[in-house]
Amino acid sequence: MKNKIVSLEEAMEFIHDGQTIMVGGFMTCGTPEILMDGIVKKGARGLTGICNDGGVPGKGIGKLIQAKLLKKLIASHIGLNPQAGEQMNAGELEIVLVPQGSLAEKIRAGGAGLGGVLTPTGLGTEVEEGKQKIVLEGVEYLVELPLKADVALIRGSIVDKAGNVFYNGTTRNFNPMMATAAATVICAAEKIVEVGELGPNYVMTPGIFVDYIVGGEL
Repeated sequence: MKNKIVSLEEAMEFIHDGQTIMVGGFMTCGTPEILMDGIVKKGARGLTGICNDGGVPGKGIGKLIQAKLLKKLIASHIGLNPQAGEQMNAGELEIVLVPQGSLAEKIRAGGAGLGGVLTPTGLGTEVEEGKQKIVLEGVEYLVELPLKADVALIRGSIVDKAGNVFYNGTTRNFNPMMATAAATVICAAEKIVEVGELGPNYVMTPGIFVDYIVGGEL
């Protein structure tokens, strides 16, 4: 079995300027903070971030925004992070707002290999601008295209050495679907256990999706 456990420094070898990265979490709950710190230390720039939100100043993906490492953020809202709004207004950060349910489905579609999803959400608003519309059985829908990333950065509460992941409570949020929608998946683990210690009923992301594990997440 491949050894998936790597140091933070080794994990950062897979992060490069200009990449698209998915970052798990919901208002920083379930965000891999140790990996955010690693990216800030490395100073990878020109990144496109896909996350539920903009985090908060100094926490979650907000660390990358504060360090001005993102050129673009695809998220459902940025209201908790005034720095994101400031950079957007200054022309330093492109913000693409996507309704939260649509964002989740776009990521799921990317992981499932679908061509996109149909939704009425956003019709008649700015959300529909530039998007294809389809009428099925008399009902109009927007076509939301799938989202994929070069790297997904997720956080697991308990992770076995094969990469099987358990998420505690609401830390689950976007992490499982993001783990399916990226070429490389790095999981920051609060606790790493031997294979077999994590019962199959507790596996929320199968190890086949996880490429590397970094311990030390708090």
